Amino acid sequence: QVQLVDSGGGLVQAGDSLRLSCAASGGTFSYLSLGWFRQAPGKEREFVAAINWNGNRAYYQDSVKGRFTISRDNDRKMVYLQMNSLKPEDTALYYCAADRHTPVGRSWYNPGEYEYWGQGTLVTVSL
Repeated sequence: QVQLVDSGGGLVQAGDSLRLSCAASGGTFSYLSLGWFRQAPGKEREFVAAINWNGNRAYYQDSVKGRFTISRDNDRKMVYLQMNSLKPEDTALYYCAADRHTPVGRSWYNPGEYEYWGQGTLVTVSL
């Protein structure tokens, strides 16, 4: 069983940066595929970014490419989401997620693919 704890959210202004963190416990962290998703009020949960087991492949939603960077530290059992040039439309509850298997193709983007979820951390971006 894998437990995930998200942190790092907050209230920022447009153009600011934030780094989200997710601490994992249980399971074999280095085998996990990891992702970040977000859910804005009244909207479905959507894919933001994902990273494979050793960090040499990353995937991003088009709207965050060039602004967000996902990374992982297998020794510390941590996954991060560095968010730069934040926009009001980035406002959402952000969740980290883990999958014991390696998603294939577009499965990386599907929240149903991921088995374990953090509790979420709120990011609010004001004008």
